[in-house]
Amino acid sequence: MLTFILRRLLLMIPLLFLVSVISFTVIQLPPGDYLSTYISQLEAMGRKFTQAEILNLKTQYGLDQPVYVQYFKWMKTVFNGTFGRSFTWEMTVWEVLSARLPMTIVISFLSLLVVWALAIPIAIISATRHNTLTDYSFTFMGFVGLATPSFLLALVAGWLLYRASGAMVTGLYSQEYVNAPWSWPKFLNLLSRVWFPILIIGIGGTAGLIRTLRATLLDELGKPYVVTARAKGLSETRLLMKYPIRIAMNPVFSTIGWILPELINGGVIVGIVLNLQTIGPVLLRATLSQDMYLAGSIVLILSTLTVIGSFVSDMLLAWLDPRIRYG
Repeated sequence: MLTFILRRLLLMIPLLFLVSVISFTVIQLPPGDYLSTYISQLEAMGRKFTQAEILNLKTQYGLDQPVYVQYFKWMKTVFNGTFGRSFTWEMTVWEVLSARLPMTIVISFLSLLVVWALAIPIAIISATRHNTLTDYSFTFMGFVGLATPSFLLALVAGWLLYRASGAMVTGLYSQEYVNAPWSWPKFLNLLSRVWFPILIIGIGGTAGLIRTLRATLLDELGKPYVVTARAKGLSETRLLMKYPIRIAMNPVFSTIGWILPELINGGVIVGIVLNLQTIGPVLLRATLSQDMYLAGSIVLILSTLTVIGSFVSDMLLAWLDPRIRYG
């Protein structure tokens, strides 16, 4: 097991370096940069720039330097924890992200609990009642869930809730509490609204896990060791919990690689549709304005969390199924 862990750790070092290079390169791929976008917006409003002014702005933003110099300067800020300076927000990237990070993690983590709380029991019931009305009903709901984008579910559910009760569920706070300091009324206002995005993001991720768990569990239930255990008189509950469900949980652990970055972005499109104060909408705004340090840092953080999540998945899978560490 120790050799398995060390091998995975050593592989992470070059992978993380490659991730940082790709993250910075991807943000540089669109034509132009933040300055060209900024100048175009001002010129559309009638402001004119001379060539000397443009050169001064490039020097000010550090955009007159070669790409590899910009990359190493950015990596220096990554290691000191500031992640560079956001052109759009005019503050360090970490200051921008830290203001939205706590609520993003809370919403995403609670959404993950909703996914597991719904998907695991439904998948077990569906698999153990194979080819019954219960199984067909859950299968139909699973296919509908897979075919329905989360943002569309958010729009439809929000409209139905508004028509039924007149309640607005966009945003995490009412307008009077958006910029207000923390207080008991603001916390209660948050509780009255935060359940909706948690439920939407959670339900949106449930269908795929149900289908995966059901298929894996059905495959295990048909294997000879299950037939033998039943023939020896082992109770159905003990049989299910001891072997088939344990092995069928492999997909749950293997998805931790994308669960960690999901905890940070908080459902980008759902966050935009519901006007949530999470990191997802910040990533969209940074990408549209070509704020390379802000967008690049978010991509780097999400990619790094994916690598770390994959490592955690490998460790959990190796612990859960010893066959993996010898594969």
